[in-house]
Amino acid sequence: MKFFIDTANLNDIREAEALGILDGVTTNPSLMAKEGITGKNNILKHYVDICNIVTGDVSAEVIATDLEGMIREGEELADLHEQIVVKLPMTKEGVKACKYFSDKGIKTNVTLVFSAGQALLAAKAGATYVSPFIGRLDDVSTDGMALIEEIRLIYDNYGFETEILAASVRHTMHIVNCAKLGADVMTGPLSAILGLLKHPLTDNGLAQFLADYAKGNQ
Repeated sequence: MKFFIDTANLNDIREAEALGILDGVTTNPSLMAKEGITGKNNILKHYVDICNIVTGDVSAEVIATDLEGMIREGEELADLHEQIVVKLPMTKEGVKACKYFSDKGIKTNVTLVFSAGQALLAAKAGATYVSPFIGRLDDVSTDGMALIEEIRLIYDNYGFETEILAASVRHTMHIVNCAKLGADVMTGPLSAILGLLKHPLTDNGLAQFLADYAKGNQ
C-alpha cells in the first residue's frame, strides 16, 4: 500500500519524507489556501517545491470545470514537473479530460468519487488513480469502507489498472481498514500516518527495557 500525504504544508511533507515511508503527495486549492498560497504563479511554484521534496507522484488539481479549460490547465500542470499527476473532478467533462490525458500518457487522478459507478467510469477513461472520499461518506452516515470494497471487486473483475487512492482519510483505522480491503494508496494528514506508530504497550515495553538496563548498568 502506498502512503501519500494530503497537504500543501512543506514542513509536514518533509517530516513524512524523513520517516522513509512517503510515496507521494495529494493537494488541492483548499489546502493551498490553508497555507496562504494564493495567485497562479505562487501555486505553480509551490507544486514544483513539493516535487523537489518527494520522489513520487504529486497530484495537482485543475480549477476549470469545462473540458477546454481542464485540458489547458492540465497540460500546464503536467509541464511543470514529471512527477505531476493531473487531478480532475468526477464530472462528465472531467471524464472526457481524463480520456484525453490518458491517451497522451499523462497521469491522472479522478477525484470527488462517491460511488462505484463513478469509479468504473474513471477506470474506463484510463485514470491512473481514482479517489473515493471515505471520510466525507462517513460524515453523511454512509460506509466509506464499503465503497472501497465495491471498487476493489469491480477492478479485480476486469483487470483495471487504475489504482484505488483512498482519500479523505481521517484517522489510523481508516488506513488499516483500507489496507485490509486492498486499497492501492491512502492519502491523509500527517497525524493519521504518525498515529500508526502509537501503542501504549510499545511505550510501556520500551520504558521497562530502559529501566531494567539502568538497574544493571549503574
